[in-house]
Amino acid sequence: METEQYLLSGIIFFVVSALSALVPAKKIRTTAYFLSLLGSLSFLFLGFNLITAAPASFPVLAVSSYFEFALRGDALSGFFVITISLITFAISIYSIGFTRDMARAGFLGFFYNILILSLYAVVLSENLFTFLIAWETMAIASYLLVTIERTEKASRAGLFYAVMTHIGTAFIIVLFFLLYRATGKMDFEGMKAGIAAMPADIKSVVFVFALIGFGTKAGLIPLHTWIPRAYPVAPPQVAALMSGLMVKMGIYGIIRICMDVMGQGPEWWGITVIAVGAVSALLGILYAIIENELKLFLAYSSVENIGIILLGVGASMMFKSSGLYALSSVALAAALFHVLNHALFKGALFLGSGSIIRGAGTGNMERMGGLLKRMPYTGLFFLAGALSICALPPFNGFVSEWLTYQSLLLGYQSPSITAKIVSPLGGAALALTGAIAAAGFVKAFGISFLGMPRTAEAKDAREGSPSMLIGMGLLAVPCLLFGLFPGLALSWLLPAVFALTGAFPALESHGVLVIGQTSAALSPAALLITMIFMAVAVLLAIRIMGGKRKTVYADSWDCGIRGLTPRMQYTATAFTKPLRIIYKRIYLPSRDLKVRYVLKPFFVKSIQYGGEITPFFERYLYEPVTGFINVVAGKVRLLQSGSLQLYLGYILITLIVLLIFGT
Repeated sequence: METEQYLLSGIIFFVVSALSALVPAKKIRTTAYFLSLLGSLSFLFLGFNLITAAPASFPVLAVSSYFEFALRGDALSGFFVITISLITFAISIYSIGFTRDMARAGFLGFFYNILILSLYAVVLSENLFTFLIAWETMAIASYLLVTIERTEKASRAGLFYAVMTHIGTAFIIVLFFLLYRATGKMDFEGMKAGIAAMPADIKSVVFVFALIGFGTKAGLIPLHTWIPRAYPVAPPQVAALMSGLMVKMGIYGIIRICMDVMGQGPEWWGITVIAVGAVSALLGILYAIIENELKLFLAYSSVENIGIILLGVGASMMFKSSGLYALSSVALAAALFHVLNHALFKGALFLGSGSIIRGAGTGNMERMGGLLKRMPYTGLFFLAGALSICALPPFNGFVSEWLTYQSLLLGYQSPSITAKIVSPLGGAALALTGAIAAAGFVKAFGISFLGMPRTAEAKDAREGSPSMLIGMGLLAVPCLLFGLFPGLALSWLLPAVFALTGAFPALESHGVLVIGQTSAALSPAALLITMIFMAVAVLLAIRIMGGKRKTVYADSWDCGIRGLTPRMQYTATAFTKPLRIIYKRIYLPSRDLKVRYVLKPFFVKSIQYGGEITPFFERYLYEPVTGFINVVAGKVRLLQSGSLQLYLGYILITLIVLLIFGT
């Protein structure tokens, strides 16, 4: 009964909040986000109830004898409900200050609440009908939020996103139809009970369709192309919701269908997921690091982290197929932990980008610089998110990626030769991804916050409002908290891990992470103490060796040159030039060099240089497909001449064909 009360009160708070956002009075619109806070707290308590108790079903709204709107929560649902609630709580506080003087704030607030409700509905859906209604509501609400600015760029991005998400939905509908036809059930529990009768080849088709359908929403390469279009044009709190939570609905769908409903599958399922995850992680961060637009950089970084999550999910599926349930549970725990961690630090980073763009008037790193002195709190929270996403200790990203590394490296225990080869390759891909990510966020933070302001706008940048800073802080602080005390978060996800793998990994013992009977162990607290001790020791050594000298203040890194200017600073483009050269086979760069002479070839008047990378997937995958569709549409268009007589002729021909073949 208590669980139902939390659910009902949460729904009421979000519905009232959505309606309040449409009220013209500014104070009432601001109050709407306070109601969102209360709604997220209600759902947070619901999530904790679900992970500590037996699965619970909620009241049903019957539409017909075949379709009914029903909700049900289990441990997996509970973990995602907790994640959604934590992020929503912080973003709602941030939105109070950000939307105060924003145009179309009421429209934003209304669909903001609808989007959040649809996220909860997706992870709490009991049957196919409820899931599809929630999934489509999520797609429509997010589309309207992406296009809220009503610019041509936003409209194009929204259209592309709508097409891609509905292509994914089409695959999801087909796989649901296959599951229903094989089991005769529309609820997930009923399908799970009857899945044994499904032929193996049909199961494989369902797996492939699930990977494509849900992978489109998750942003797997090459289905990721909507992400770098949609995130940059969306408001920062919407981008934080989409990156931190909405794309995770794709991960939830893959886990729910491929691991829960269909149970244990063949080994190649897990290997396929690992391969797709490795490619997405590597290419995602390679495309991210060369971007100079902050939100576009973060968008590609989301593709990378979804790939990292799928490395853990794929390893769990692969180990489970070989009967290594303990290893499977560790890999799945790593994946779910990274789901939570990515939601936290990417939410903080996107909210930080919104504060930067509003404060500095630009999202281009090349036009920033020196922001740390002008926006110290935003810089601090952005740095916490950057350290977390780079998997540096003692932040949370380090712990979840360490667990992923260990689960992949322990793949040598598998009896399969293929698994023994794939596991370390996945670990190597994760290692390379982490190194490039560290370089990318050195660029993002260093170019944006350090050095001298490059423009007058950056020089006059101002800090965000208190509610914006509190919202960022509420996401940044847990990044350190869960890095030092990972057991807090692991306790939320281990019930789901046990339900899906049949094993309950003892990952923590007296504050130390230990994996099974191996030598793999990690103590985040001890690691922090060691880092502090080493830092103090270095400072003391410098003090002792340097002796007592008069303190002299001077410009840093001036190389003896008086009067440094912003033009002498390292640029974001120059920072990534070596990587452009190293990975030119991936980037396929093109250069445009124009030289004007006073007297050729000795006296140069001006040099104009331009360079860009080849959008490989758009040019060689999507453009041929869209070109073919346009050609076919042009041919079919001839049938629509506008002639009433011709249309009557079509009807007559159709009736004749039906009469001939109907008899």
